[in-house]
Amino acid sequence: MEARKCLSFHLFASIFLPAVSQTLFESSDSVRHAKPLRHAQTFDLAQPLELELGACLPSITVAYETYGQLAPARDNAILICHAISGDSHVARHEPEDDPGWWDIMVGPGKPIDTGRYFVVCPNLLGGCRGTTGPKSTNPLTGKPYGRDFPTITVGDMVKVQRELLDHLGITQLLAVVGGSVGGHQALTWATRYPAAMRGLVALATSPRLTSQALAFDVVGRNAILRDPSFHNGQYYERPTGPRVGLALARMIGHITYLSREAMTRKFEADRLKPRDVAIEFEKRFSVGSYLGYQGAKFVERFDANSYVTLSLAMDLFDLGATPAELASSFRHCQCRWLVLSFSSDWLFPPDQSRDIVNALIANNASVSYCNVQSGCGHDAFLLPDDLDRYGEMVRGFLDSLAPGSPPAGAFKEEVHGPTSIFHQHRLDYDRILELVPPGARVLDLGCGSGGLLAELRSSDHRRLVGVELDERRILACIRRGIDVVQADLNRGLGSFATSQFDCVLLSRTLQAVFDVEGLVNEMLRVGRTCIVSIPNFAYHRLRDMLAKEGRAPKAPGVLHNEWYNSPNIRFFTIADFDDFCRQKNLRVHRRIALDTEAGKEVFDDPNLNADLAIFVLGRADSLAHR
Repeated sequence: MEARKCLSFHLFASIFLPAVSQTLFESSDSVRHAKPLRHAQTFDLAQPLELELGACLPSITVAYETYGQLAPARDNAILICHAISGDSHVARHEPEDDPGWWDIMVGPGKPIDTGRYFVVCPNLLGGCRGTTGPKSTNPLTGKPYGRDFPTITVGDMVKVQRELLDHLGITQLLAVVGGSVGGHQALTWATRYPAAMRGLVALATSPRLTSQALAFDVVGRNAILRDPSFHNGQYYERPTGPRVGLALARMIGHITYLSREAMTRKFEADRLKPRDVAIEFEKRFSVGSYLGYQGAKFVERFDANSYVTLSLAMDLFDLGATPAELASSFRHCQCRWLVLSFSSDWLFPPDQSRDIVNALIANNASVSYCNVQSGCGHDAFLLPDDLDRYGEMVRGFLDSLAPGSPPAGAFKEEVHGPTSIFHQHRLDYDRILELVPPGARVLDLGCGSGGLLAELRSSDHRRLVGVELDERRILACIRRGIDVVQADLNRGLGSFATSQFDCVLLSRTLQAVFDVEGLVNEMLRVGRTCIVSIPNFAYHRLRDMLAKEGRAPKAPGVLHNEWYNSPNIRFFTIADFDDFCRQKNLRVHRRIALDTEAGKEVFDDPNLNADLAIFVLGRADSLAHR
């Protein structure tokens, strides 16, 4: 009976599943298949591989695919690291080719542009798509390794990748790119081989798995190991294997790839109307038939021993649990970083990406970060839904790394939202540029699209970092090659250390902050001095509108917003801010009042005649402004 069940499952998977309409079961797995990889190349390591946990693999074959052309200077190579169930076929090689698992990102004109870059994607050590793994022949026995395949680590995988790149004659990569477990590989590249890449893109990843994520993997492995057809891993020469256990493991895993929003969107409207597929799993609900289909389809192309091997390597990956441990792990990193998380990802939650970013900031590394708003869960980086944002951030980051990229100051555009107050030439920028000391380390809070930092960068400052909340402005900064970290100023500046910067800027943003006192204190903790520009709500045009016309005040300059779309939650004046500084024992090193409409500095009654003021602040007990 058991044999008949497994055989019927196999027949269904190999015959019926390919004919099922993909529109009913669309997922990040939809384009993956078990067909031979026509464009895969192989490379054999010259020496046995000593593994981190003590074992040795006497021979290693690596399957890989390449896209694009390697430049004569060999400086345009990008390594793409795939996730647990991926392979070397990251994208189509030509229109007639089978789809790759990341076609939306990789190809001519796409964010990872194979018309510009030379892309290498190897299949992982321990996999089942051409690279040595449990299904491979053990040269010592002449039979498949099965459960005799040793426990490997992400470090072992990366060591094999390094051997491959040496074989290809690539000594330094333009970038390493990876999501999920591919992100673990990318992090390992940065920590083990810090000089081997100019940049790193880590998507939806973590410094280690959460205990919750580990729990799902433990259950998935047990589903495989306890399948009666597992035969202690030596099932390759038997008529049946652990297909049910592997399908269940994939079903469990697939749940973790989706968000609650995605589940609701896919299944809530017809939850009691399951898809009509002949699977051997319970399908009373639509989500049940979907998961059953995904599990059965996975069995077509993947090996159960590889799933156990790779998931265990992922679970063993650990760069540290505390801020101090993480900072130590990243202390030797030399490359620029782009870290992207996704808001609805609960398998690799955004907090874990922020932990990576905070550790990098502690080491004064060059890093940009954005938590992309998405309803797609962990799978978001594989799906097209949010590609216009995360894909363009990756494109902009790679472009800024590439030889011959335009300098940061070359981008003059500003990105404005419907409530933006930055619609005209920033007269205060000109004065702020004069106030920032030469060679200073500068943190720009509410940096917009990076215009001020781009101007400062042309003046040889030691370190420039922006903080911004809006995704479009973050994208603009990344395109400029500006380091920018997404953060809400109302939550403080906990990512930054005391006196980490010489100068902290806050330009036309304080009126949109809830905790003014808390933010100013944080600025003075993080920076030796602070430069704050504020709109003046006592400006004579505003007074006249309210007093004479009885209308919500606005003026053509910096205070142009309507009452219903204004970002301003506080309406204070130059005189008010003077009082605030006295009350809080802050030293005003300098105050500059401006009429931005007239384009001039104001000396006569600034509280009446200026619409903007710039304050250079320090602690009253601090040293004089330098």
